[in-house]
Parts: sequence; structure tokens; C-alpha cells
Amino acid sequence: MAIKNLLALLVLVSVLGVSVAHKGRLDLNYYKHRCPDAEAIVRRVTIQYVSRKPSLAAALLRMHFHDCFVRGCDGSILLKSPNNDAERNAVPNLSLRGYEVVDAAKSALEKKCPGVVSCTDVLSLVARDAVVVINGPWWPVPLGRRDGRISRLADANSLPSPFAGIAALKQNFFAKGLNTKDLVVLSGGHTIGISNCGLINSRIYNFTGRGDFDPAMNPSYVRTLKKRCKPTDFRSAVEMDPGSVKKFDSHYFNIVAQKKGLFTSDSTLLDDPETKSYIETQVSTGGSSFAKDFSDSMLKLGFVEILTGNQGEIRRRCAFPN
Repeated sequence: MAIKNLLALLVLVSVLGVSVAHKGRLDLNYYKHRCPDAEAIVRRVTIQYVSRKPSLAAALLRMHFHDCFVRGCDGSILLKSPNNDAERNAVPNLSLRGYEVVDAAKSALEKKCPGVVSCTDVLSLVARDAVVVINGPWWPVPLGRRDGRISRLADANSLPSPFAGIAALKQNFFAKGLNTKDLVVLSGGHTIGISNCGLINSRIYNFTGRGDFDPAMNPSYVRTLKKRCKPTDFRSAVEMDPGSVKKFDSHYFNIVAQKKGLFTSDSTLLDDPETKSYIETQVSTGGSSFAKDFSDSMLKLGFVEILTGNQGEIRRRCAFPN
């Protein structure tokens, strides 16, 4: 899609989205008077970065998810610590990237309307616009979130684990006000994700300590992974949705249905009647409802434990509290 046409599409859907009603104290027109060009500025910066490096779309989507699952959507994932004990220093977050996109968008906003737009709102918009750049689904992003001042490494323990079974994952999501459908739908974001051999090493080489692989995995898929990941290779990249990693579509559910989910957290979606049924429906219908479902779940995610009103602050720089 040409950049000019993409900009036109984003403007159009932004206008159409104004009719959507929202809870909380967020508003689609929150910056209309104080920074009317806020969304356009973020959009322009995001397009500049993601059009050059499309893999940033998955990275920025993941960053937004990780932010909202720890202390809520408050931008705490963006904070740095002189002692390296902030959220971004936790093991699950060490592979996060794309901070420069958020920082660039925030810097552009500060020049236009200083002290107005929160870093949390910037991250929320960047994640959405990045997905749209690669022709993924659009969702409305009501605005007005405030930035948190606290970021603790230990709090990242609340992130859903790639090694978790269905019961633990459901508990993670329920704790954030998200349901079982949100769990399976948002897992579909793995359609554009990549990981590394280190996170699947034990799953394909020594699952129970006896030199075996996880029986929940398709044996042919395990053989393919072993060709990619040698026993001592913990760094090579692995696609989460083989054959479709550059395209945001429902192909991920076909992979999971074939028992080719990369992580336990992918495979275990077949262990629950509701998540399994959703996967089977997407496979049989060619993902007919996935784009809308993903948009709906992302809208819900953006409301998780938000700070509004006089809570928190509007950071001048996203990596540091004022």
C-alpha cells in the first residue's frame, strides 16, 4: 500500500471511529483542542519507521501488551532505571525493541504541544498504527491515559509466560479484566511475531529430562525446529507463524490447529473448549471474524488499569519520570 493511500485510510478510519462509545474517562477526541494534530504526528512518525522496518510492527504491539499487563497501561515499560531494576530490565522484556519509535513520536509532540500528550497514549497509538502499516486491523484508541511514575523489575512476573498452561494463562487474563476469548484472540498477534531458539530448546530436546520433546507438538514440526535450532543454539530467530510471519492474518490459528504452536502457551490453546472452538472456527472460515475480534480485544486491552484525571503525570521524556 502506498504511503499516501495509507495516510488517507488512517484518517478515514479515525473519523469513522469517533462514533464509538467508551468507558473509563478516555475520549477519542481527548486532544482535540489542546493538541489537535497529536494522532497525525504519531501516525507520521510510525509510518516513517515501520515502512522502513516492518518487523517493528510486531515489536511495538508486544511492547504495548507488556506495558498493559504490568501495572496497567501506564507507560511503565518505557521507564529506565539507573540501577537496571525497571520493568524493561526483566528477562521477558530484554528482547523488547522499538523504544526509538515511541521516543521519536513523543519528541515531535513535545515540539508541537509540550506537556500535553502522555507517553502511554503515544505507545497505544504507535502499536495500533504500526499494525495498520503492515495491513493489519485498525482499532479505535480512546485517549487520555496518564503516565505512571513507578517501574519495578519484579512486577514483570505478572506477564503471561510462554511456558504457561491454559489455566495459568486464563488466570493472567482474568486478573486484567480480559476473558477467555480475549486470550485466544490476542494470541493471534503471534502471526507476526518471532522468538529465539533459547525459549524452545527444552521443549524440543529435553522436555521431561529424558532427551524427549513435548508430545503436544507435531513430530514433523519438531524435526524442522531441530534443523533450525541446534542443541547449543539459544540465539537464532524462529518464526511464530511459519510461512506467514510478515502478514497479519489468521494463519496462526491454522498452525496451532496442526500442533505447530511454538510455545506451550500456543499449544495449550487446544486444551480449553472455548479457545479450541475459536481456533477451529477461524480455520474453517478462513479467519472471517479475526480482524474484528482482534480490534475489539485490543480496545479492551487499552483500558487495563489506566491512570486518568490527576493520577500519574504527563512525562516530558518517556524514559524518565518528571
